[in-house]
Amino acid sequence: MVRRLGRALAVLALVGAGTTAAQLTPAAAATPALQSIVPVPVSVTPAAGVAFPLVSTTKIVTEAGSAPARQVGDYLAGVLRPSTGFALPVSDAPASVPSDSIALVLSGAPATVGAQGYQLVSTASSVTVRATTADGLFAGVQTLRQLLPGRVESPTAQQGPWSIPGATIVDSPRFGYRGAMLDVARHFHPVPTVKRYLDQLAQYKINSLHLHLADDQGWRIQIDSWPRLTTYGGSTQVGGGAGGYYTKAQYTDIVNYAASRHITIIPEIDMPGHVNAALASYAELNCNGVAPALRTDTAVGYSSLCISKDITYTFIADVLRELAALTPGPSIHIGGDEASSTSAADYLTFASKVLPLVAATGKTVVGWHDIAKAALPASASPQFWGTSTSDAGVSTAVSRGSKVILSPANKAYLDMKYNSSTPIGLSWAGYIEVQDAYGWNPGAYLSGVGESAVRGVESPLWTETVVTPSDIDYLAFPRLAAHAELGWSPWSTHDWTAFRTRLGAQAPRWVAQGINFYRSSQIAWDTGGTTNPGTCTDPAWTAAQVYTGGNVVSHNGHKWTAKWWTQGEEPGTTGQWGVWTDNGAC
Repeated sequence: MVRRLGRALAVLALVGAGTTAAQLTPAAAATPALQSIVPVPVSVTPAAGVAFPLVSTTKIVTEAGSAPARQVGDYLAGVLRPSTGFALPVSDAPASVPSDSIALVLSGAPATVGAQGYQLVSTASSVTVRATTADGLFAGVQTLRQLLPGRVESPTAQQGPWSIPGATIVDSPRFGYRGAMLDVARHFHPVPTVKRYLDQLAQYKINSLHLHLADDQGWRIQIDSWPRLTTYGGSTQVGGGAGGYYTKAQYTDIVNYAASRHITIIPEIDMPGHVNAALASYAELNCNGVAPALRTDTAVGYSSLCISKDITYTFIADVLRELAALTPGPSIHIGGDEASSTSAADYLTFASKVLPLVAATGKTVVGWHDIAKAALPASASPQFWGTSTSDAGVSTAVSRGSKVILSPANKAYLDMKYNSSTPIGLSWAGYIEVQDAYGWNPGAYLSGVGESAVRGVESPLWTETVVTPSDIDYLAFPRLAAHAELGWSPWSTHDWTAFRTRLGAQAPRWVAQGINFYRSSQIAWDTGGTTNPGTCTDPAWTAAQVYTGGNVVSHNGHKWTAKWWTQGEEPGTTGQWGVWTDNGAC
C-alpha cells in the first residue's frame, strides 16, 4: 500500500471549530508546573516553598555582547509581554545576576548539557538559564514558558498573578536532530501558515523543518533557470484550485524566521518519481518529449524523470544549485521514494549521477530510505518511513557509517487518522492514537540500527487532506508533542502514565494559542484549574453501540443526544456528520 494514497477533498475540510476550555475533558485539578513539562527534562529538582514572582518591574538580562543571546531575550519578551502587559526590558547582564530578573547567560552551565542543553535555576529573586550556546538558551526558554500558567501564551492581556516555581532543571537532548515535515506540494501553504507552524514546533524543542517542496501535484519553489516549474507547475494542487509557490524572497523569509526560532530548514525536491509537475512544465524532461497534463489527484508511483537524457541532470544540477544558494542549512532532501515507474537498474544509475550533484553544492544528502538501495556516502541520512521494523538497505547504510532519521509511517506520520471517525487524514498505515505515537523507542526500533546510529526523529505531515492551519493543528496536536518527547527526553524517563498527565496539562496553553487540537479520550485534559462540572446520570457512550435519534449518553463530562443513527462517531471529537448534539456540562 502506498503511503500517500488519498481521497478527494471536497468534504475534508470538516474539522471542528477551535477548541474552547469548556469543551475540554475535565481534569480534577491543574497539574503542578514542574510536573507539566513536555518534553520531560533529564533532571528536575524542586525547591520546596520557593517561587519567583513575574511582576511589572521584572527585567530580562542576556549575555553581555552576545547578539544571539540578546535575540533569545527579545524572543522571550515577545512571548510574555502581550499576556502579562509588562514591559520586560531586555539589556546586557551585569557580572552578577540582579534581583527581579530573568537572566540568559552563556557561562556556568554543567558540561553535561552539551551544545543544545541548558540549566535553569529559579529562586525567589531571579530565574537564570545557563547554556553553552544560544540554541541551549532557546531550549531553556521553552521550558521556562511551561513553568508559567498556560494563559501566558494568550495574545491579549490576562489576569495574573504570574509565578515560576523554584527549581533546578538540568536538561539536554537524546538526539541532536528533532524534526517535523510539512508537505506544501499537495496543498500549498503560504508563508504565514509556515511561520505559525514554526512557532508551534519551537515550543517543543523541535529544531528542523523539512519542507516537501515539489511533487506530482505542484512545484512550490522559484527556480530562475526553469521558470515554468512555478508559473505552470505550481498553478494547481490536490482537488484543483490555484496552488501557489514561494518566491526566492519568500523562501528566504521562511529560512530566516526559522533561524530566529533555532530551526533549520531542510528543503526536499522529490526525484526521480513524484515529478509530474516538473514533467508537465517542461516537455524535454520526458523520454518521449511530450509533456503530460497537470495532475490534481492523489495517485502515486506513475511519474519518472527520464534517466537516459543528459538534460535531466542539467535540470537537477540547476535546481540543486539554486536551492542550495538559498539554504544555509547543511542538507538537501532528494526524496527517492515510490519510484515505481523507474526500473531498478535505472534507479541505481540515477542515484550514481545525482549524489555527486548534491555534494557539488556543499550539502549532505537526506532521502527517504529507498535511497539506501544505492551506495550512499557515510554523510548521507536515509529517512525510514516504512511500517516494518527492518530494512536491509538501511542496515547496510548504517554499516557504512550513515545515521538514520526515523519516521515510521505507522508511528510518526501525522497525516494518519487517530481513529476511523476522525474527519481528516489518511489510514493506509493504520490509525495512530496518542499512545501509539508515544509508545515506541527510536533507539531500538529498527533491526541493525542501534541508538548511536539514529540521527533523530521526524514527524511528517502530508497534506492530501490538509487545507487550512486548523487542519494542521488537528493532525499535529497532540501527537507532535509525543514525538518531541521521543526525540528529546532520555528513554529512562519514558512513561505513558506520567506523559498523559503532562500532555493533558498542555491544553490551557493550546487553547490560549488558538490551536485546534484533537481532544483524545486517552488524555484527561486540564481545564486550567477548574473542577469537574459533575457526573452525568445518563449511560456512558460506547463506540460499539448503535444509537438512533433521541438517545442521550454521557461522555467527557457532557451530555449528548444522538441526532440520528451513529456507531463509532465519538461525541465532541469528530463532528464529520453532525450526529451528536452537545447538551452541555453535567
